Amino acid sequence: MRRPTSIAPPKGKLGVLMPGMGAVSTTFMAGVELVRTGCALPIGSVTQLATIRLGKRTERRSPLIREFVPLEKLDNLVFGGWDIFPDTAYEAARKAGVLEPPHLEQVKGLLSSIQPMTAAFDQAYVKKLDGPHVKKAKTKLDLAEAIKEDIQRFKKESGAQRLVMVWCGSTEVFQTPHLVHADPARFEKAMKENHPAIAPSMLYAWAAITSGVPFANGAPNLTVDIPALQELARGHNVPICGKDFKTGQTLLKTVLAPGFKARMLGLHGWFSTNILGNRDGEVLDDPDSFKTKEESKLGVLEYILQPQLYPELYGKLCHKVRINYYPPRGDNKEGWDNIDIFGWLGYPMQIKVDFLCRDSILAAPIVLDLVLFLDLAKRAGLAGIQEWLSFYWLRGEDLITHLGAEYYD
Repeated sequence: MRRPTSIAPPKGKLGVLMPGMGAVSTTFMAGVELVRTGCALPIGSVTQLATIRLGKRTERRSPLIREFVPLEKLDNLVFGGWDIFPDTAYEAARKAGVLEPPHLEQVKGLLSSIQPMTAAFDQAYVKKLDGPHVKKAKTKLDLAEAIKEDIQRFKKESGAQRLVMVWCGSTEVFQTPHLVHADPARFEKAMKENHPAIAPSMLYAWAAITSGVPFANGAPNLTVDIPALQELARGHNVPICGKDFKTGQTLLKTVLAPGFKARMLGLHGWFSTNILGNRDGEVLDDPDSFKTKEESKLGVLEYILQPQLYPELYGKLCHKVRINYYPPRGDNKEGWDNIDIFGWLGYPMQIKVDFLCRDSILAAPIVLDLVLFLDLAKRAGLAGIQEWLSFYWLRGEDLITHLGAEYYD
């Protein structure tokens, strides 16, 4: 990735478009409003709270990233999105049950004003969901063009000068790369022919990229992890990244695993199980959608541990992942891990982790950081896969979305 020679300053409003206006997106919007009105702190946001070291460690120069880098200000963010249900963002947030009533009431004005656009949706890709607020079109290309019209209309009506799109929708059924994903021409032909290898998330990504809008994929869907959309992104000078927000159980997994590797401690096995009860849990109750998530979760340890380099330590690792839909838990996911490690002379040890987390609370600041960093990347003239944002992602083959410590060193 080339280094930018200059970065254009942010001018005017920055529009944030989100396919899927459920728990994550409404928690993100509500949080931004609470922060910019001085009612809360942006905890979990690297762009808002983290510092960057300049010069030598002994010089003690560590300004906030947002004061050193020309990021957009929170006051200039405006929001929009799509959903299969017609509920306003306020109604959706209330039903999601993430935020307590006092917080919800403080942002009711903003959230009540945000009405979702009709979604491009096909139940064949998310079998456990269905809703009435959907687009009708003859072909998938027509649907994608309708999304492009939505993008332009939102930009005009909101007064936004620049846009970023972040997929906050559901996990789609498992897909593998197909011949129609090989290049833009075959991809667009497949859209015209309603090919089953073109999922709804890909329609949003194509619409964003061809509209010059940076795109991030917050789910483990294939989406931009294909040559056709990556080539389009480079050709349209659009930054893209993703897949799958690194939250919950996998956040801890990507904290612990590098520690084991750094100390050259071995791993016999890692068993992970989850219970969650939100819309995400309902979607993942379908085996085909679960397989998409499972593949994403299983791959992260291989990326970090590099068993091909350390076969004595990680070559025989048994890694299992389970997810169970349990409605009483709501958005408050619980993840249990049993980790079988071994140390000096091969002596075994065990680690048990029980993480009672709030999934959308962990995801919301990631959305904020991606919005601001992708806008920065666009203004810096960067295009295609943004490897430097891999810190936020669970995994992705060509996107290198969880790089090891060696990359950052």
